[in-house]
Amino acid sequence: MARGKRGLLAAAVTVVCAVTVLAVPGTAFASVPAGPADPSPTPSASTTPAPAVTPAPVPDAELEKVRARLDGLYHDAAVATDAYNAAEEKTRKQSVQLARLEKRTDAARKKLTELKDQAGAAARAQYRDSGMPPMARFLLSDNPEHFADGAGTLLNGARATRKLIAETDRVERELKRDTDDAAARWKKLERDRKDKDAARKTVQARIKDAEKLESRLEKKEKERLAELERQAARKAQTAWLDTGVLKKKADTASATVTSAGARAVAFATAQLGKPYVWGAEGPDSFDCSGLTSQAWADAGTLIPRTSQEQWKQLRHVDVTEMRPGDLVIYFADATHVGMYVGDGKIIHAPRPGRTVTVAGAGTMPILGVVRPDA
Repeated sequence: MARGKRGLLAAAVTVVCAVTVLAVPGTAFASVPAGPADPSPTPSASTTPAPAVTPAPVPDAELEKVRARLDGLYHDAAVATDAYNAAEEKTRKQSVQLARLEKRTDAARKKLTELKDQAGAAARAQYRDSGMPPMARFLLSDNPEHFADGAGTLLNGARATRKLIAETDRVERELKRDTDDAAARWKKLERDRKDKDAARKTVQARIKDAEKLESRLEKKEKERLAELERQAARKAQTAWLDTGVLKKKADTASATVTSAGARAVAFATAQLGKPYVWGAEGPDSFDCSGLTSQAWADAGTLIPRTSQEQWKQLRHVDVTEMRPGDLVIYFADATHVGMYVGDGKIIHAPRPGRTVTVAGAGTMPILGVVRPDA
C-alpha cells in the first residue's frame, strides 16, 4: 500500500515539473516526433500567414481638401509663371534696345574720331602756314585779288570751324546720352533677370509641392480625385450655362468670327494634346498665354505675352458678345487664359501634368473677355 502511494506521488511530481519547465519563457526544445497522443502539432508562427490589412479609402471630404490644396499650388505656380513670362519679355526687349544702343554708340564713336581727325588736320595745316592765324594773313595781304580770295577763304574757314565744333559737341552729347541710357538699361536688365530667376524658383517649388502631394495618393484615390475634378468642372459649367449667357449672345456683326479669329482658332485646335510646360511658347509645348499669343501671332496679330498683359492691353468685350478667337481671362488676378472656340467652349493649356484640351468656358471663374482683333 505504501509502495503504491509512493509511486503515485512520484508520477505527480514528474507531471508538475514538466509543466513548470514548459511554462518557462525562452526555453529551447529539440524537435520531438509526434506520438500517438500528439497527431497534429501546433503550427508555428512562420507557417501561418498574417491577415492582409486593407488600408481604409480616403473619404471624399479629404480628397476635396487635397483638390483644393492642389488648385492653390497650381494657381501659385500660374502666378509665378506669369511673372516669369513678364520678366522674360522685358529681358528680351531690353536686350534688343541694348543691341540698338550699342550700334548707335559705335557709330557715334567713329564719327567723333573722324571729327577729331578733321580738327587735327586743320591744326596741322595752320602749323604749316608758320602758325599765322588766317585773319592775320588776310589783313597783311597787299594783293587785291589775294585779298578778295582771302576774305572768301576766311569766311568759309570760319564757317567750317564753327560747324566742326558744333558737330563734335552734338556727337559727344549723343554719345553720353546713349552711354548713360545703356548703363541704365543694363541695370534694369539685371533686375529683370533676377526677377525671372526668382519666379522660376517659385514655379518649380510649387509644382514640386503639388507633385509630392499627388504622389502620396494611391491609384484608386488619384482616379477618384480626377473624377471629383470632372464633377466640379461639370457643375461650374452647368451653373454658368444656366445663367443664359449663351442665349443672351448678341446676333450682330461684332459677334461674328473674323478670318483672323478663325485662323487663331485653327492654330489652337492643331495644338490639342500637346503638353503644358510653364514658360513654353511652342511648337512642342505651351503654357496658357504662350498658346494664345502664338495662335494670334500665326493669325498675323501680335498680342502681349502674358495673360495679365492681355487683360490690361486688349479691348474688353462683354461676355454676351464673345466670338471664336476672343480670349477668356480667368481668376481675379488674370493668371489664366483660354481661347473661345464657340458653343460655350474654350481651348486652353490647363496646368503642369495636363495637355492642351477643350473645356467648358465656365469651368473656372471668368474675369472677363478680350478681343485681339478689335
